[in-house]
Amino acid sequence: MPNTYNNKVVLASGEVLIDLTADTVDAAHLLSGYTAHDKSGAPITGSCDYDSDTSDDTAAVSEILAGKTAHARGAQLTGTMPNRGGVNGTIATKTGQYTIPQGYHDGSGKVSIDATEQAKLIPGNIREGITILGVEGTMSGSESENKQAKAVTPTFAQQVVLPDTGYTCLSQVTVAAITVTYSDNAAGGQTVTIGASA
Repeated sequence: MPNTYNNKVVLASGEVLIDLTADTVDAAHLLSGYTAHDKSGAPITGSCDYDSDTSDDTAAVSEILAGKTAHARGAQLTGTMPNRGGVNGTIATKTGQYTIPQGYHDGSGKVSIDATEQAKLIPGNIREGITILGVEGTMSGSESENKQAKAVTPTFAQQVVLPDTGYTCLSQVTVAAITVTYSDNAAGGQTVTIGASA
């Protein structure tokens, strides 16, 4: 049975007008949408999309680094995503937040507590037994006290004992003992005198 396609044409004189038998083109190596004939003489339609088919790609210019180019959906795209490099930020309040700017980051950026606030996180500023961000407190609460010791003479009237001006608290209050004296009386008993001078 003769082949369907003609791939070689030779004149009676022996002159070769067309010879496709040595051609190497095939559909995979012919640009997509173009037509030709392979070495058998059969018509072929190219299927080559260069390196890849980008028709299903989803990249957008905002997702490509600014100044860089790529291809998607059959078109060249030029990126618009800003290059932030290493971005650093600080937080200065308990509820503070740092908003990460949109764009590419090289991984060297850091977010930290503001230096002024870090300087406050020392043991003496934190109550004893409390640990904040790894700093264990040593403050007892009495560091700024100016204590006074007072002596009080007891009376039968109520007394309110307070520190004098310039003192913040009392370290101790010494209350003198109430004097008691006993003396014989004419009736043959004893008289007890409370609070009399010794």
